[in-house]
Amino acid sequence: MSDLLVRAARGERTERPPVWLMRQAGRYIPEYREIREDYTFKEAISTPEVAERITLLPWDIFEPDGLVMFSDILTVLEPLGLDYHIESGVGPVVENPVNGPGDVPAGHADVREELDYVGALLERLQERIGDRTAIIGFAGGPFTLAAYAVAGKPAGKKQLPIRRFRSQHPEAFADLLERFADVVVEYVEYQVEAGADVIQLFDTYAGLLTPDDYREFVQPLHQRIFEAVGVPTVVFARNPGGKLDLLADSGADVVSLDWTVDLADAREELGETPVQGNLDPSYLLGDEAFVREKTAEVIEKAGPEGHILNLGHGIERETPVGNAEAFVETAKEWEW
Repeated sequence: MSDLLVRAARGERTERPPVWLMRQAGRYIPEYREIREDYTFKEAISTPEVAERITLLPWDIFEPDGLVMFSDILTVLEPLGLDYHIESGVGPVVENPVNGPGDVPAGHADVREELDYVGALLERLQERIGDRTAIIGFAGGPFTLAAYAVAGKPAGKKQLPIRRFRSQHPEAFADLLERFADVVVEYVEYQVEAGADVIQLFDTYAGLLTPDDYREFVQPLHQRIFEAVGVPTVVFARNPGGKLDLLADSGADVVSLDWTVDLADAREELGETPVQGNLDPSYLLGDEAFVREKTAEVIEKAGPEGHILNLGHGIERETPVGNAEAFVETAKEWEW
């Protein structure tokens, strides 16, 4: 395995920044759209040979230093008995949402049986290309998963349904987060067993919590999840202002930053904690010269130690493939 990304995640100085993109095997690639004409989203992620083809699309174009498995954070709803589908023009819809305390799952089915297709995908990736790049597994964080389960459908930037649930049913809220943490621990352990070299936890909506609520309800669960993983780990929460120190104490090896955070300021605040990010995804909608200029600024701010170059969130579907390639090439051509 190429260990550039793993070394950066451990805080080491690297000869250049390792690079990958969140959602890098997605809708901006024409071949992805062609494959999806024959498969629904859930069919694509649950069919290992199809998920492998999609995962490898960015590798065929620009060979990133991390290859993130093609899957979804909501897969762990299945072992909990929560059914979901992706509705065109709407997004994920949970068919039996958690409407009250009585709907909180009491436990979960065996993750390795319910999500065996994820393990099969990771094994295929390791066998096919694992000696040439880092294979990245991932899971949703407890608060973000709970937000989807309670709302039943995309709930906007404020995520009011789960925050209302926290206010009206604090004990059930804590129980729901615990249930998700239980299944995520088992899930990330399974991913590592199947060949994941790095695990990223997407608790994207956790940035909406007050620092006190994050500290009380979420941070201990993050710590439990990361303690279960024997490979480098990354935590991501959007709009993390005011909680960088809490994320650094989450137990993750790396704090992934969105584009609303100044990277130089974050590095000063986080000290030796490695970081990931954090180019504004909209910058990839400019011309290639602009992409290279802005990418270089991120690399300079981050410095040569403990930095994984990435976007501040997922790549936009309108992004020209050539611009994604220019982003990656800027990192590959860099010399400290």
